[in-house]
Amino acid sequence: MDKGVVRNIVDVCFYAAMFFLIQFVVHMIGVGVITLVNHVDFNTAFSELIAGKNGGALAVISVFCSLITIVLYAKLKWCPVSRNYLASRPWIVLIWVVFLSLGSILPSEWLYEQMQITMPEEYQELFEGIMKEPWGYVAIGMLAPIAEEMVFRGAVLRSLFKVMDGKWHWAAIVCSALIFGVVHGNVAQGVHAFVMGCLLGWLYYRTRSIVPGIVLHWVNNSVAYVLFNLMPEASDGKLIDFFHGDEKLMLGGIAFSLCILIPSIFQLALRMKKVEI
Repeated sequence: MDKGVVRNIVDVCFYAAMFFLIQFVVHMIGVGVITLVNHVDFNTAFSELIAGKNGGALAVISVFCSLITIVLYAKLKWCPVSRNYLASRPWIVLIWVVFLSLGSILPSEWLYEQMQITMPEEYQELFEGIMKEPWGYVAIGMLAPIAEEMVFRGAVLRSLFKVMDGKWHWAAIVCSALIFGVVHGNVAQGVHAFVMGCLLGWLYYRTRSIVPGIVLHWVNNSVAYVLFNLMPEASDGKLIDFFHGDEKLMLGGIAFSLCILIPSIFQLALRMKKVEI
């Protein structure tokens, strides 16, 4: 096997591993701080954190995880950062990316329900704990999209494209999406992350920029945060609960979403210039 290919495969594993390591180290430091401030033992502090009982602390820890990831991957050029894409003024493309994200929410949620995919209770509690907090939006809505796009598209997928040597780009996109799904740690979020990862990978493939992916990721996470805080009672319910049990209204909402989603995909395919890998 070519040495360059081996090096890029090693890079993929390294970038993903570093993401895990940063998460682990920062969370352990955070638990240590909690034990000192609250005068509790380490195991108690850790158990309460992962159970979502200390959502504020979890949100702040997540903010630090993302900030460290962003700085590290940018400074060490694991994810090259450039203003070239924004300098091309891709505003129409980014508007269509927003529509793509909004149009995908209801159909994807309906599809997951048909597949009977549900989030484990412990993950649901963790999710609810962080989403209740104002800092939760900073962590999930603002910084996580930047950090995760830098890692999984700007670093991991960029290296996978080099492994494929410009060929089989969809194999690289699917592989990066699988890695993105696995890091979420549960089937429900993993399946959603995989589907979104394929879309995000396609955007990166066509633009060679993480900016469209950040926008799509930001809209998706922001909508989740807003809906949770507007309708917390429906966070563990079904899609139909958002439509007050009216199935016809729900199907109409899905149909309307598809009328946004499908044109968005076509418009982006037309407007995003394919960049040679």
